[in-house]
Amino acid sequence: MQRIDFADLQVFLTVLRCRSFKLAAIELGLSSSAVSHAVRRLETRLGARLLNRTSRAVSSTALGMDLAERLAGGFDAISSALETINAPGRGRFGELRINVFADAAHLLITPALQAFSERCADVKLTIVIEDRPVDITAEGFDAGVRYGHLVPEDMIAVPLSGDQQWIIAASPDYLERRGTPYTLSDLAQHNCLQLLLGNNASFRWEFGKAENTVTMNVPGLISIKDTATTISAARAGLGLGYFLESRIEEELTQGTLVKVLGDFAAYGAPFHMYYSSRRHGHPALRELVNIIRQQNGLQSLPEL
Repeated sequence: MQRIDFADLQVFLTVLRCRSFKLAAIELGLSSSAVSHAVRRLETRLGARLLNRTSRAVSSTALGMDLAERLAGGFDAISSALETINAPGRGRFGELRINVFADAAHLLITPALQAFSERCADVKLTIVIEDRPVDITAEGFDAGVRYGHLVPEDMIAVPLSGDQQWIIAASPDYLERRGTPYTLSDLAQHNCLQLLLGNNASFRWEFGKAENTVTMNVPGLISIKDTATTISAARAGLGLGYFLESRIEEELTQGTLVKVLGDFAAYGAPFHMYYSSRRHGHPALRELVNIIRQQNGLQSLPEL
């Protein structure tokens, strides 16, 4: 068999993951024609078709899928060897792609970026912020951030924070006009800003702790999927909002939002960084995890 360029194999895997020659070209920093030539060259050397192409989609042939599965382990081993080798600049090596939901990006990632850029100056860091459920392995991410109870069972998870407290808050103007609720039954007389989850389902507000947790559907005419917009709506006096207390710390300090029903606050799971076992040796990921843990009062991890 003629010599096969490893770069062509990497291009093939990228096209298969992206399901698009164009998207693969963008990710690899190549032209679409260069990507197409690389795949064609690989197919010619193997004497077999690896990808089915149409005007709208790219899919794998059975042989292509088998090759991809066999290659994955080999490239992971090569990547792991390069990332864990004790060489100068080890902690600043490579590329890191993280998928994060919006509140975690605001509370954890943004405060850590300056320190990370100083310690890992040579790392190409990509942060994708989205609230929908994501299969990080299938979509090419090295790691993701979720609440602990939402991490897939086949992933390794490292806590980044302590437990998170969920509270109700409203503007002083709203409470003056509509009154302050003192019991959960009082919520029936209020406009509650509805919280939409990543899958667009409406979130039922939770109150209390552990076995005493109460879950309620609350009344309200406004539904919002974005936390920043919900905060703005609450500050504008449009209704009661349900928030992570840490997310509205500044508003509570400034008095633009006021905490109500504090005795009914709910405690949720900590934020976790999660990743497959194949990525456990990534030095830049370990550095980012430790920066975030330190900033949240947790001890650094010597190894992931």
